[in-house]
Amino acid sequence: MELAPAGTPGRSGSADGTGAEGAPAVIPPPAVVPAPAGPPRPAGGALWALGAGWLASRTLLLLMVTGVLRLGGDITADVSVIYHGWYGVLQTGTFPLDDVTWQYPPGAALVIMLPGLLPWSYLVSFWVICGVVDALSMGLLMRAGVRAGRSYSGAWVWVAGVPLLGPMIYNRYDLLVTALAVAGLLALLRRPAVGGLLLGLGGIIKVWPLLALIGTPSGRRTRRSWTSAAATAGSLGFLLAAGMNGAFEFLKFQKDRGIEVESLGAMPLHFARMAGTWDGQVKMNYGSTEMLGPWVDVISKVMVAGTLAGFAWLLFWRLTAKRRTAATTYDAALAALLVFTVTSRVISPQYMVWLVGVAAVCLSVRATSQRPVAVLVLLATPLTMLEFPLLFGQVTASHTWGVVVLGLRNLLLLAAAVLSCVRLWRSSRAPAALTATVVLPAPLELTANPAYPVRPGIAYEQDLLDGIDRPHAGAER
Repeated sequence: MELAPAGTPGRSGSADGTGAEGAPAVIPPPAVVPAPAGPPRPAGGALWALGAGWLASRTLLLLMVTGVLRLGGDITADVSVIYHGWYGVLQTGTFPLDDVTWQYPPGAALVIMLPGLLPWSYLVSFWVICGVVDALSMGLLMRAGVRAGRSYSGAWVWVAGVPLLGPMIYNRYDLLVTALAVAGLLALLRRPAVGGLLLGLGGIIKVWPLLALIGTPSGRRTRRSWTSAAATAGSLGFLLAAGMNGAFEFLKFQKDRGIEVESLGAMPLHFARMAGTWDGQVKMNYGSTEMLGPWVDVISKVMVAGTLAGFAWLLFWRLTAKRRTAATTYDAALAALLVFTVTSRVISPQYMVWLVGVAAVCLSVRATSQRPVAVLVLLATPLTMLEFPLLFGQVTASHTWGVVVLGLRNLLLLAAAVLSCVRLWRSSRAPAALTATVVLPAPLELTANPAYPVRPGIAYEQDLLDGIDRPHAGAER
Protein backbone atom coordinates (compact mmCIF):
# COMPACT_ATOMS: atom_id res chain seq x y z
CA MET A 1 0.00 0.00 0.00
CA GLU A 2 1.19 3.53 -0.75
CA LEU A 3 0.16 6.57 1.24
CA ALA A 4 0.02 9.73 -0.83
CA PRO A 5 1.77 12.75 0.62
CA ALA A 6 -0.30 15.63 1.96
CA GLY A 7 -1.91 17.65 -0.80
CA THR A 8 -1.37 14.94 -3.43
CA PRO A 9 -4.26 13.03 -4.94
CA GLY A 10 -4.57 9.45 -3.79
CA ARG A 11 -5.04 6.57 -6.13
CA SER A 12 -8.85 6.67 -5.90
CA GLY A 13 -9.45 10.11 -4.47
CA SER A 14 -9.29 13.73 -5.42
CA ALA A 15 -6.94 16.40 -4.24
CA ASP A 16 -9.26 17.45 -1.40
CA GLY A 17 -9.17 13.98 0.19
CA THR A 18 -12.61 12.88 -1.00
CA GLY A 19 -13.36 9.72 -2.89
CA ALA A 20 -14.21 9.48 -6.54
CA GLU A 21 -17.86 10.39 -5.85
CA GLY A 22 -17.23 12.94 -3.08
CA ALA A 23 -17.19 10.49 -0.15
CA PRO A 24 -14.29 10.66 2.29
CA ALA A 25 -11.48 8.28 1.37
CA VAL A 26 -11.02 5.33 3.70
CA ILE A 27 -7.37 4.79 4.54
CA PRO A 28 -6.58 1.28 5.83
CA PRO A 29 -4.65 1.04 9.09
CA PRO A 30 -0.90 0.60 8.74
CA ALA A 31 0.41 -2.93 8.48
CA VAL A 32 1.55 -4.62 11.66
CA VAL A 33 5.10 -5.86 11.08
CA PRO A 34 7.01 -7.86 13.68
CA ALA A 35 9.67 -5.82 15.39
CA PRO A 36 13.23 -6.89 14.71
CA ALA A 37 15.32 -8.57 17.36
CA GLY A 38 16.83 -6.12 19.76
CA PRO A 39 20.03 -4.43 18.67
CA PRO A 40 23.34 -5.28 20.30
CA ARG A 41 23.62 -3.80 23.76
CA PRO A 42 25.94 -0.80 24.03
CA ALA A 43 29.36 -1.93 25.14
CA GLY A 44 30.53 1.19 26.91
CA GLY A 45 32.36 0.81 30.18
CA ALA A 46 31.52 -2.88 30.62
CA LEU A 47 34.05 -3.98 28.02
CA TRP A 48 36.66 -1.61 29.37
CA ALA A 49 36.12 -3.04 32.87
CA LEU A 50 36.42 -6.59 31.53
CA GLY A 51 39.60 -5.74 29.65
CA ALA A 52 41.13 -4.07 32.70
CA GLY A 53 40.15 -7.00 34.90
CA TRP A 54 41.70 -9.47 32.49
CA LEU A 55 44.96 -7.50 32.23
CA ALA A 56 45.27 -7.09 35.99
CA SER A 57 44.55 -10.74 36.79
CA ARG A 58 46.84 -12.04 34.03
CA THR A 59 49.65 -9.76 35.13
CA LEU A 60 49.43 -11.30 38.59
CA LEU A 61 49.21 -14.77 37.05
CA LEU A 62 52.32 -14.21 34.92
CA LEU A 63 54.26 -13.06 37.97
CA MET A 64 53.40 -16.40 39.57
CA VAL A 65 54.09 -18.40 36.40
CA THR A 66 57.54 -16.90 35.93
CA GLY A 67 58.45 -17.35 39.60
CA VAL A 68 58.60 -13.67 40.54
CA LEU A 69 55.85 -14.45 43.05
CA ARG A 70 56.58 -17.89 44.46
CA LEU A 71 53.57 -20.11 45.15
CA GLY A 72 54.65 -23.53 46.33
CA GLY A 73 57.39 -25.44 44.53
CA ASP A 74 58.44 -25.40 40.91
CA ILE A 75 55.62 -26.70 38.72
CA THR A 76 57.19 -26.02 35.33
CA ALA A 77 58.67 -29.52 35.02
CA ASP A 78 55.65 -30.84 33.14
CA VAL A 79 56.46 -28.45 30.30
CA SER A 80 60.24 -28.09 30.46
CA VAL A 81 60.93 -31.79 31.10
CA ILE A 82 57.96 -34.02 30.18
CA TYR A 83 56.43 -32.07 27.26
CA HIS A 84 59.86 -31.13 25.93
CA GLY A 85 60.91 -34.77 26.11
CA TRP A 86 57.83 -35.85 24.19
CA TYR A 87 58.59 -33.15 21.64
CA GLY A 88 61.98 -34.73 20.97
CA VAL A 89 60.42 -38.18 20.51
CA LEU A 90 57.59 -36.93 18.29
CA GLN A 91 60.10 -35.28 15.97
CA THR A 92 61.38 -38.76 15.10
CA GLY A 93 57.98 -39.78 13.69
CA THR A 94 56.72 -41.91 16.56
CA PHE A 95 54.64 -41.45 19.68
CA PRO A 96 56.33 -41.99 23.08
CA LEU A 97 55.49 -45.71 23.19
CA ASP A 98 57.90 -46.50 26.02
CA ASP A 99 56.57 -43.72 28.26
CA VAL A 100 53.50 -44.76 30.24
CA THR A 101 52.90 -41.12 31.17
CA TRP A 102 51.70 -40.57 27.58
CA GLN A 103 47.97 -40.84 28.28
CA TYR A 104 46.55 -38.71 25.49
CA PRO A 105 44.80 -39.11 22.12
CA PRO A 106 47.03 -38.66 19.05
CA GLY A 107 45.95 -35.07 18.48
CA ALA A 108 47.88 -34.07 21.61
CA ALA A 109 51.02 -34.40 19.47
CA LEU A 110 49.94 -31.28 17.57
CA VAL A 111 49.90 -29.25 20.79
CA ILE A 112 53.21 -30.67 22.02
CA MET A 113 54.88 -29.83 18.70
CA LEU A 114 53.47 -26.29 18.53
CA PRO A 115 55.98 -24.50 20.84
CA GLY A 116 58.81 -25.77 18.67
CA LEU A 117 57.62 -23.45 15.89
CA LEU A 118 58.34 -20.33 17.97
CA PRO A 119 61.79 -18.74 18.36
CA TRP A 120 62.05 -18.84 22.16
CA SER A 121 62.85 -21.70 24.49
CA TYR A 122 60.26 -24.47 24.67
CA LEU A 123 59.02 -23.32 28.10
CA VAL A 124 58.71 -19.64 27.18
CA SER A 125 57.07 -20.51 23.86
CA PHE A 126 54.52 -22.63 25.70
CA TRP A 127 53.72 -19.72 28.03
CA VAL A 128 53.31 -17.38 25.05
CA ILE A 129 50.87 -19.79 23.39
CA CYS A 130 48.87 -20.08 26.62
CA GLY A 131 48.69 -16.29 26.95
CA VAL A 132 47.51 -15.83 23.36
CA VAL A 133 44.88 -18.57 23.69
CA ASP A 134 43.72 -17.10 27.00
CA ALA A 135 43.28 -13.68 25.37
CA LEU A 136 41.42 -15.12 22.37
CA SER A 137 39.00 -16.96 24.65
CA MET A 138 38.39 -13.76 26.57
CA GLY A 139 37.70 -11.92 23.32
CA LEU A 140 35.16 -14.53 22.22
CA LEU A 141 33.30 -14.36 25.53
CA MET A 142 33.26 -10.55 25.45
CA ARG A 143 31.94 -10.60 21.90
CA ALA A 144 29.23 -13.08 22.89
CA GLY A 145 28.15 -10.82 25.75
CA VAL A 146 27.53 -7.86 23.46
CA ARG A 147 24.59 -9.44 21.61
CA ALA A 148 21.02 -8.91 22.76
CA GLY A 149 19.82 -11.56 25.18
CA ARG A 150 23.37 -12.30 26.24
CA SER A 151 25.42 -11.38 29.28
CA TYR A 152 28.94 -10.32 30.26
CA SER A 153 28.80 -12.72 33.23
CA GLY A 154 30.51 -15.43 31.21
CA ALA A 155 33.48 -13.19 30.49
CA TRP A 156 33.73 -12.32 34.19
CA VAL A 157 33.79 -16.02 35.06
CA TRP A 158 36.77 -16.40 32.73
CA VAL A 159 38.48 -13.33 34.21
CA ALA A 160 38.22 -14.72 37.75
CA GLY A 161 38.29 -18.48 37.27
CA VAL A 162 41.55 -18.95 35.35
CA PRO A 163 43.92 -17.10 37.74
CA LEU A 164 42.23 -18.72 40.76
CA LEU A 165 43.78 -21.98 39.56
CA GLY A 166 47.25 -20.54 40.02
CA PRO A 167 50.42 -20.82 37.91
CA MET A 168 49.69 -24.47 37.11
CA ILE A 169 47.20 -23.39 34.46
CA TYR A 170 49.91 -21.98 32.15
CA ASN A 171 51.97 -25.13 32.65
CA ARG A 172 49.46 -27.64 31.27
CA TYR A 173 48.03 -27.82 27.78
CA ASP A 174 44.43 -28.07 29.03
CA LEU A 175 43.98 -24.31 28.57
CA LEU A 176 44.39 -24.76 24.81
CA VAL A 177 41.81 -27.55 24.69
CA THR A 178 39.39 -25.47 26.76
CA ALA A 179 39.78 -22.57 24.32
CA LEU A 180 38.78 -24.88 21.45
CA ALA A 181 35.74 -26.02 23.44
CA VAL A 182 34.70 -22.43 24.24
CA ALA A 183 35.01 -21.39 20.59
CA GLY A 184 33.17 -24.51 19.40
CA LEU A 185 30.29 -24.06 21.83
CA LEU A 186 29.86 -20.38 20.99
CA ALA A 187 29.72 -21.23 17.28
CA LEU A 188 27.52 -24.30 17.64
CA LEU A 189 24.06 -22.71 17.30
CA ARG A 190 24.67 -20.31 14.44
CA ARG A 191 27.37 -22.25 12.59
CA PRO A 192 26.93 -25.90 13.60
CA ALA A 193 29.49 -27.19 11.09
CA VAL A 194 32.16 -24.81 12.40
CA GLY A 195 31.26 -25.60 15.99
CA GLY A 196 31.45 -29.33 15.28
CA LEU A 197 34.84 -28.92 13.59
CA LEU A 198 36.30 -27.10 16.60
CA LEU A 199 34.86 -29.60 19.09
CA GLY A 200 36.08 -32.49 16.94
CA LEU A 201 39.57 -30.98 16.93
CA GLY A 202 39.40 -30.66 20.71
CA GLY A 203 38.17 -34.25 20.94
CA ILE A 204 41.13 -35.72 19.07
CA ILE A 205 43.40 -33.79 21.44
CA LYS A 206 41.71 -34.67 24.75
CA VAL A 207 38.32 -36.35 24.14
CA TRP A 208 36.14 -34.36 26.57
CA PRO A 209 35.14 -31.50 24.17
CA LEU A 210 33.02 -34.05 22.30
CA LEU A 211 30.75 -34.15 25.35
CA ALA A 212 29.58 -30.63 24.44
CA LEU A 213 27.59 -32.11 21.55
CA ILE A 214 25.10 -33.86 23.87
CA GLY A 215 22.74 -30.86 23.95
CA THR A 216 22.67 -29.78 20.31
CA PRO A 217 19.14 -29.03 18.99
CA SER A 218 17.60 -31.91 17.10
CA GLY A 219 17.48 -31.69 13.32
CA ARG A 220 19.95 -30.18 10.95
CA ARG A 221 22.09 -28.59 13.67
CA THR A 222 22.73 -31.98 15.24
CA ARG A 223 23.37 -33.60 11.87
CA ARG A 224 25.79 -30.89 10.77
CA SER A 225 27.65 -30.50 14.07
CA TRP A 226 27.97 -34.22 14.82
CA THR A 227 29.01 -35.04 11.25
CA SER A 228 31.57 -32.24 11.25
CA ALA A 229 32.99 -33.32 14.63
CA ALA A 230 33.21 -36.97 13.59
CA ALA A 231 34.82 -36.10 10.25
CA THR A 232 37.39 -33.82 11.90
CA ALA A 233 38.34 -36.23 14.69
CA GLY A 234 38.29 -39.23 12.38
CA SER A 235 40.34 -37.70 9.59
CA LEU A 236 42.98 -36.23 11.92
CA GLY A 237 43.19 -39.49 13.85
CA PHE A 238 43.64 -41.42 10.60
CA LEU A 239 46.34 -39.07 9.31
CA LEU A 240 48.26 -39.17 12.59
CA ALA A 241 47.98 -42.97 12.79
CA ALA A 242 49.14 -43.32 9.19
CA GLY A 243 52.02 -40.88 9.52
CA MET A 244 53.34 -41.82 12.97
CA ASN A 245 53.85 -45.02 14.88
CA GLY A 246 51.68 -45.90 17.90
CA ALA A 247 48.95 -43.27 17.68
CA PHE A 248 46.46 -45.23 19.82
CA GLU A 249 48.81 -47.09 22.16
CA PHE A 250 47.66 -44.81 24.97
CA LEU A 251 44.44 -46.83 25.25
CA LYS A 252 46.18 -49.85 26.74
CA PHE A 253 47.74 -47.67 29.44
CA GLN A 254 44.36 -46.33 30.56
CA LYS A 255 42.92 -49.69 31.63
CA ASP A 256 45.72 -50.29 34.14
CA ARG A 257 45.34 -47.03 36.01
CA GLY A 258 44.61 -46.85 39.73
CA ILE A 259 42.71 -44.20 41.68
CA GLU A 260 44.32 -40.77 41.49
CA VAL A 261 44.77 -39.18 44.93
CA GLU A 262 42.67 -36.10 44.11
CA SER A 263 39.65 -37.89 42.65
CA LEU A 264 36.30 -38.37 44.32
CA GLY A 265 36.90 -42.12 44.48
CA ALA A 266 40.06 -41.57 46.51
CA MET A 267 38.19 -40.00 49.44
CA PRO A 268 37.16 -43.31 51.13
CA LEU A 269 40.77 -44.49 50.83
CA HIS A 270 42.05 -41.27 52.41
CA PHE A 271 39.68 -41.67 55.36
CA ALA A 272 40.56 -45.33 55.75
CA ARG A 273 44.25 -44.49 55.62
CA MET A 274 43.81 -41.82 58.30
CA ALA A 275 42.03 -44.40 60.45
CA GLY A 276 44.83 -46.91 59.88
CA THR A 277 42.62 -49.47 58.11
CA TRP A 278 44.11 -49.19 54.60
CA ASP A 279 47.61 -50.46 53.91
CA GLY A 280 47.93 -49.66 50.22
CA GLN A 281 50.54 -47.51 48.50
CA VAL A 282 50.57 -44.00 47.09
CA LYS A 283 53.04 -43.58 44.24
CA MET A 284 53.53 -42.22 40.73
CA ASN A 285 51.68 -44.49 38.31
CA TYR A 286 50.92 -43.75 34.64
CA GLY A 287 51.81 -40.11 34.96
CA SER A 288 49.94 -39.20 38.15
CA THR A 289 50.04 -39.86 41.88
CA GLU A 290 47.70 -42.80 42.44
CA MET A 291 46.49 -44.99 45.28
CA LEU A 292 47.20 -48.67 44.72
CA GLY A 293 46.17 -51.59 46.89
CA PRO A 294 43.04 -53.01 48.58
CA TRP A 295 39.62 -51.72 47.43
CA VAL A 296 41.11 -49.86 44.46
CA ASP A 297 39.76 -52.32 41.89
CA VAL A 298 36.27 -52.20 43.39
CA ILE A 299 36.24 -48.39 43.53
CA SER A 300 37.46 -48.24 39.92
CA LYS A 301 34.54 -50.39 38.79
CA VAL A 302 32.10 -48.25 40.77
CA MET A 303 33.47 -45.10 39.14
CA VAL A 304 33.15 -46.58 35.65
CA ALA A 305 29.59 -47.67 36.45
CA GLY A 306 28.85 -44.14 37.63
CA THR A 307 30.11 -42.73 34.34
CA LEU A 308 27.93 -45.11 32.33
CA ALA A 309 24.89 -44.35 34.49
CA GLY A 310 25.45 -40.60 34.15
CA PHE A 311 25.71 -40.75 30.39
CA ALA A 312 22.64 -43.00 30.21
CA TRP A 313 20.72 -40.34 32.12
CA LEU A 314 21.97 -37.62 29.76
CA LEU A 315 20.81 -39.67 26.77
CA PHE A 316 17.40 -40.15 28.41
CA TRP A 317 17.21 -36.40 29.05
CA ARG A 318 18.00 -35.65 25.41
CA LEU A 319 15.31 -38.00 24.14
CA THR A 320 12.61 -36.70 26.50
CA ALA A 321 13.35 -32.96 26.70
CA LYS A 322 10.20 -30.96 25.91
CA ARG A 323 11.58 -27.46 25.86
CA ARG A 324 14.79 -25.92 24.58
CA THR A 325 16.17 -22.43 24.83
CA ALA A 326 19.29 -20.81 23.47
CA ALA A 327 21.04 -21.84 26.70
CA THR A 328 20.06 -25.53 26.66
CA THR A 329 22.99 -26.64 24.50
CA TYR A 330 25.47 -24.94 26.81
CA ASP A 331 23.77 -26.10 30.01
CA ALA A 332 23.79 -29.72 28.82
CA ALA A 333 27.50 -29.45 27.98
CA LEU A 334 28.29 -28.34 31.54
CA ALA A 335 26.14 -31.09 33.07
CA ALA A 336 27.83 -33.74 30.91
CA LEU A 337 31.30 -32.46 31.78
CA LEU A 338 30.55 -32.42 35.51
CA VAL A 339 29.22 -35.99 35.35
CA PHE A 340 32.37 -37.05 33.50
CA THR A 341 34.63 -35.25 36.00
CA VAL A 342 33.16 -36.47 39.29
CA THR A 343 32.93 -40.09 38.11
CA SER A 344 36.45 -40.15 36.68
CA ARG A 345 39.25 -42.09 38.35
CA VAL A 346 41.44 -39.00 37.86
CA ILE A 347 40.71 -35.36 38.76
CA SER A 348 43.93 -33.51 38.05
CA PRO A 349 44.00 -29.82 39.05
CA GLN A 350 44.03 -28.67 35.42
CA TYR A 351 40.66 -30.35 34.84
CA MET A 352 39.08 -27.41 36.64
CA VAL A 353 39.79 -25.08 33.71
CA TRP A 354 37.47 -27.27 31.60
CA LEU A 355 34.63 -26.52 33.99
CA VAL A 356 35.49 -22.82 34.21
CA GLY A 357 35.44 -22.51 30.41
CA VAL A 358 32.12 -24.28 29.87
CA ALA A 359 30.54 -22.47 32.84
CA ALA A 360 31.64 -19.18 31.28
CA VAL A 361 29.89 -20.12 28.02
CA CYS A 362 26.71 -20.97 29.97
CA LEU A 363 26.67 -17.62 31.72
CA SER A 364 27.09 -15.77 28.42
CA VAL A 365 23.33 -16.42 27.95
CA ARG A 366 20.93 -14.76 30.38
CA ALA A 367 18.45 -17.63 30.19
CA THR A 368 20.92 -20.22 31.53
CA SER A 369 19.83 -22.50 34.33
CA GLN A 370 23.40 -23.01 35.54
CA ARG A 371 24.19 -19.82 37.46
CA PRO A 372 24.37 -21.47 40.91
CA VAL A 373 26.38 -24.30 39.37
CA ALA A 374 28.92 -21.81 38.04
CA VAL A 375 29.18 -20.32 41.53
CA LEU A 376 30.02 -23.75 42.97
CA VAL A 377 32.65 -24.27 40.27
CA LEU A 378 34.24 -20.91 41.06
CA LEU A 379 34.29 -21.74 44.78
CA ALA A 380 36.07 -25.00 43.99
CA THR A 381 38.86 -23.32 41.98
CA PRO A 382 40.79 -21.65 44.86
CA LEU A 383 40.48 -24.86 46.87
CA THR A 384 42.11 -26.63 43.94
CA MET A 385 45.02 -24.18 43.98
CA LEU A 386 45.28 -24.67 47.74
CA GLU A 387 45.50 -28.45 47.54
CA PHE A 388 47.88 -28.25 44.59
CA PRO A 389 50.58 -27.19 44.85
CA LEU A 390 50.45 -25.74 48.39
CA LEU A 391 49.12 -28.76 50.32
CA PHE A 392 49.85 -31.53 47.87
CA GLY A 393 52.33 -33.18 50.23
CA GLN A 394 49.61 -33.43 52.89
CA VAL A 395 47.16 -34.77 50.30
CA THR A 396 49.49 -37.57 49.21
CA ALA A 397 50.22 -38.43 52.85
CA SER A 398 46.50 -38.29 53.78
CA HIS A 399 47.14 -35.71 56.49
CA THR A 400 44.20 -33.89 58.04
CA TRP A 401 44.38 -30.46 56.40
CA GLY A 402 45.17 -31.81 52.97
CA VAL A 403 42.25 -34.24 53.12
CA VAL A 404 39.87 -31.57 54.49
CA VAL A 405 40.66 -29.13 51.67
CA LEU A 406 40.48 -31.86 49.05
CA GLY A 407 37.22 -33.16 50.52
CA LEU A 408 35.63 -29.70 50.40
CA ARG A 409 36.69 -29.26 46.78
CA ASN A 410 35.31 -32.65 45.77
CA LEU A 411 32.10 -32.09 47.73
CA LEU A 412 31.56 -28.82 45.82
CA LEU A 413 32.11 -30.62 42.51
CA LEU A 414 29.69 -33.39 43.46
CA ALA A 415 27.07 -30.85 44.53
CA ALA A 416 27.63 -28.93 41.28
CA ALA A 417 27.13 -32.09 39.20
CA VAL A 418 23.88 -33.03 40.95
CA LEU A 419 22.53 -29.47 40.88
CA SER A 420 23.48 -29.07 37.22
CA CYS A 421 21.56 -32.18 36.20
CA VAL A 422 18.54 -31.23 38.30
CA ARG A 423 18.34 -27.71 36.89
CA LEU A 424 18.89 -28.94 33.34
CA TRP A 425 16.03 -31.41 33.77
CA ARG A 426 13.64 -28.82 35.21
CA SER A 427 14.47 -26.20 32.59
CA SER A 428 13.53 -28.58 29.78
CA ARG A 429 10.37 -30.12 31.25
CA ALA A 430 7.67 -27.49 30.63
CA PRO A 431 6.81 -27.10 26.95
CA ALA A 432 7.48 -23.65 25.56
CA ALA A 433 4.50 -21.32 25.39
CA LEU A 434 3.27 -20.58 21.88
CA THR A 435 3.95 -17.08 20.62
CA ALA A 436 0.83 -15.00 20.04
CA THR A 437 -0.28 -14.88 16.40
CA VAL A 438 -0.36 -11.44 14.77
CA VAL A 439 -3.38 -11.03 12.48
CA LEU A 440 -2.59 -8.68 9.63
CA PRO A 441 -5.31 -6.37 8.31
CA ALA A 442 -6.60 -6.85 4.79
CA PRO A 443 -5.93 -5.72 2.22
CA LEU A 444 -2.18 -5.63 2.84
CA GLU A 445 0.60 -5.12 0.37
CA LEU A 446 4.29 -5.79 0.97
CA THR A 447 6.00 -2.89 2.67
CA ALA A 448 8.91 -1.23 0.97
CA ASN A 449 11.16 -1.55 4.04
CA PRO A 450 10.53 -4.86 5.83
CA ALA A 451 11.72 -5.04 9.41
CA TYR A 452 13.82 -8.11 8.69
CA PRO A 453 16.36 -7.69 5.89
CA VAL A 454 16.57 -11.49 5.55
CA ARG A 455 14.10 -14.28 5.01
CA PRO A 456 11.60 -14.86 7.88
CA GLY A 457 13.08 -18.21 8.93
CA ILE A 458 16.44 -16.65 9.71
CA ALA A 459 14.75 -13.71 11.41
CA TYR A 460 12.80 -16.07 13.66
CA GLU A 461 15.96 -18.01 14.46
CA GLN A 462 17.74 -14.79 15.40
CA ASP A 463 14.85 -13.84 17.66
CA LEU A 464 14.96 -17.28 19.31
CA LEU A 465 18.66 -17.09 19.96
CA ASP A 466 19.05 -13.49 21.06
CA GLY A 467 15.66 -12.75 22.62
CA ILE A 468 15.21 -15.96 24.52
CA ASP A 469 15.40 -14.21 27.87
CA ARG A 470 12.29 -12.18 26.96
CA PRO A 471 9.63 -14.92 26.75
CA HIS A 472 6.74 -12.46 26.37
CA ALA A 473 8.40 -10.37 23.69
CA GLY A 474 6.55 -12.19 20.93
CA ALA A 475 3.16 -11.52 22.54
CA GLU A 476 3.98 -7.83 22.94
CA ARG A 477 4.91 -7.61 19.30
